[in-house]
Amino acid sequence: MSQVCLVLFGAPGSGKGTQAKLLNKALSLAHISTGDMLRESVQRGDELGQKVKAILASGALVSDEIVNALVAERIGRPDCAQGFILDGYPRTVNQAKIVSQMLNERGVRVLVVHLKVDYNVIVDRLAVRRQCPVCKTVYGATEAGLPVMKCSADGADVAIRDDDRPEVVRQRLQNYDNQTAPVLAFCVEAGYACLDVDGDAPGGPEKISEGVVASVRKFLSSSGQGA
Repeated sequence: MSQVCLVLFGAPGSGKGTQAKLLNKALSLAHISTGDMLRESVQRGDELGQKVKAILASGALVSDEIVNALVAERIGRPDCAQGFILDGYPRTVNQAKIVSQMLNERGVRVLVVHLKVDYNVIVDRLAVRRQCPVCKTVYGATEAGLPVMKCSADGADVAIRDDDRPEVVRQRLQNYDNQTAPVLAFCVEAGYACLDVDGDAPGGPEKISEGVVASVRKFLSSSGQGA
């Protein structure tokens, strides 16, 4: 049985990470977040981490060479044997070409899940997003629309990530338009199945995920995959 790969595609702040976690729970596919892997390298404080820290703080994109190597190693691990979810990758056409070659060589079936959210909504959403420095849990706004101040798991003070600051988010969205948006066109031309999803639909992430899971299960069934 061949592997399946779900590519979560969308602008920064469109909800890829949240949907990846929900899909991981519903479908038991490994969740691969290049953003998390890069932030882990920053925490280690090694030479690569120091370079990545400066790049992330500026809102620029980490080089394809670094990210491609991380992904190639990750998808070869045992937990990816049945399939995996790519969250935040590929971000450039060059990355897409590399990963497409990797996936084709492995006989992996691909479904692109395209989350669409208005940019004004994204800027507002990320302005109140916080992350726990201890357990790395990410929090959105409270019901009152305010930032969460303490981690519910360990009580640590949460903080805004450098790459979520409004001025950096605007730069990230500009980078997305210039470099990442064309990746969708590449995926379509490559013949990959694509699913458009309203990332700001009523009902919140869980409701959105229900529709995504149903569509993914249909795709897996049609391609002969169990789910």
